[in-house]
Amino acid sequence: MSVILVTGGTGLVGKAIEYVIETEPEGSRFGKRPGEKWVFIGSSEADLRNQEQSKKLFEKYRPTHVIHLAALVGGLFINMKKKLDFLRDNILINDNVLHNAHEIGCKKVISCLSTCVYPDKVDYPLDETKIHLGLPHDSNFGYAHAKRLVDVQNHAYKDQYGDNFTSAIPTNVFGPHDNFDLESAHVLPALMHKCYLAKKNGTPFVVWGSGKPLRQFIYSRDLAKLFIWMLREYDDVEPLILSVGEDEEVSIKQAADAVVGAMGFTGEYRFDTTKADGQFRKPASNKKLLSLIGDFEFTPFDKALEETVQWFQQNYENARTGKP
Repeated sequence: MSVILVTGGTGLVGKAIEYVIETEPEGSRFGKRPGEKWVFIGSSEADLRNQEQSKKLFEKYRPTHVIHLAALVGGLFINMKKKLDFLRDNILINDNVLHNAHEIGCKKVISCLSTCVYPDKVDYPLDETKIHLGLPHDSNFGYAHAKRLVDVQNHAYKDQYGDNFTSAIPTNVFGPHDNFDLESAHVLPALMHKCYLAKKNGTPFVVWGSGKPLRQFIYSRDLAKLFIWMLREYDDVEPLILSVGEDEEVSIKQAADAVVGAMGFTGEYRFDTTKADGQFRKPASNKKLLSLIGDFEFTPFDKALEETVQWFQQNYENARTGKP
């Protein structure tokens, strides 16, 4: 019996993995396999910053495999404001998960990193060899350093104990069950929530920044399939970028236009160029992924965005919007 523990299991990517495991045909490439038990846990079950609670959680479920998604995450502005929180909380979470996975003899752990681990000054496109070639962008200094350390720890566990610990580097993820809280959301869910409120209240839809920066967006349900594939077939300690191709970059303006279309918003819509843009672009190469996985079809951006907007509108009352 394999017990697969998904930390951060109630968040964006965790919910997407649960959706894929439940909806793909059993025994198929991305479906549940016979003899697998999947356990999705959120922070209400254990505070992974706490050593004792983490230990109890691992002793309770005794996972054979872990997909480690739990993290303190947020968008550009909250990262700039709380660098120490993002550094310290994530270091504690990651250390507790990897240490306990080692202690109980887990066969495999995949941790989730982010493209913000990459140096600010780097040659594009990003690939798996460039993570430690310079300092990360100052705007997410704390989070980026904590996530880089996971790669360092994975190598150390492998070197010293032979543990099969690795990591995935997704680009900008979005989808149902995202964090839509305007204080801490990433760009797409923040745009959706802002547009929803502008439509509801008859106010202008104001997008922060110039709209010019470019991003690679990956649908959470596509990413979920890639995590499941990695769990079963990828056994290298080196991180793997999980992304659409670099030819599929979307500008923030294109993303905002798509949100306006999907929401059916017809009011005033403009950009506030007094607000920061963050990095202009950080294209990542998915060549290594495609060479290993073979045939994989990504959901087109507009279709994925439409499904997410639909989910948000239908689940607004229960979505993570920051309302009391």
